[in-house]
Amino acid sequence: MNATGPTSGTADGTVGKALEVLDAVAAFERPVKFTELLEQSSYPKATLYRLLQTLTNQHLLAHDPETGSYSLGLRLIRLAHTAWEHASLAPIARPFVKELAAEAGESVHLAQMDNGQVIFVEKLKATDRFETLAQVGKVAPAYCTGVGKAMLAFIAPKRLDVVLQQQSFFPYTPATHRSADSLLSELPEIRRNGIAFDREEHEEGIVSIAAPIFISNGRVIGALSVATSTSRHKLDELTEFRDSLLTTAERIGAEASSWHFPG
Repeated sequence: MNATGPTSGTADGTVGKALEVLDAVAAFERPVKFTELLEQSSYPKATLYRLLQTLTNQHLLAHDPETGSYSLGLRLIRLAHTAWEHASLAPIARPFVKELAAEAGESVHLAQMDNGQVIFVEKLKATDRFETLAQVGKVAPAYCTGVGKAMLAFIAPKRLDVVLQQQSFFPYTPATHRSADSLLSELPEIRRNGIAFDREEHEEGIVSIAAPIFISNGRVIGALSVATSTSRHKLDELTEFRDSLLTTAERIGAEASSWHFPG
């Protein structure tokens, strides 16, 4: 469990505080009691209770009076579903992702970037012989994932500066980038080749080849990867998926160009 409490000065008024509490509840990934939230919260007991009551009254949280626990509410699920349909690449990319997974015979991940992290919006597995940490709705660091690096290489310089400041550079494996300078040294190669590799940087034993997805104005709106295990493919063997990956990314971008996605 990786719950984190709100930090002083980061909340944008009452709305910001309430959203931080909502994030804290979600981070537990299970129903959570008030005392558990209070242990990790920087807010006083009365303030935390008031925020929880407000979120519950608005049906963004659900409260179980028998157990005294809080969980995500149905209204939040409805909002998430609407956002997913309107802001996610998944609905329009799904047939292309499905086709690529069948052709490659490996897992295919579709991701977008949010606050310096990648969020996986679609995943199709062509085999059950291995599993990756990437799951639909999950977030992962941008600096040590193939999809993340594919997007980082092509975002605008000013945005890249901001995103780099949002990276932790935690060493997940011996291959993980440990600094912004290390990551930046790889990005020109990604721009030249149009693809990025995950060299067991997030998970030992898992490698991937990734490509950015552009819309017609040249803006990168996501990335697509073919991921596999080192027991199935060596890193240099992933280039066999390059042409199909780039073609699929281009087709998704063309389809998405008539949509309006958040910047």
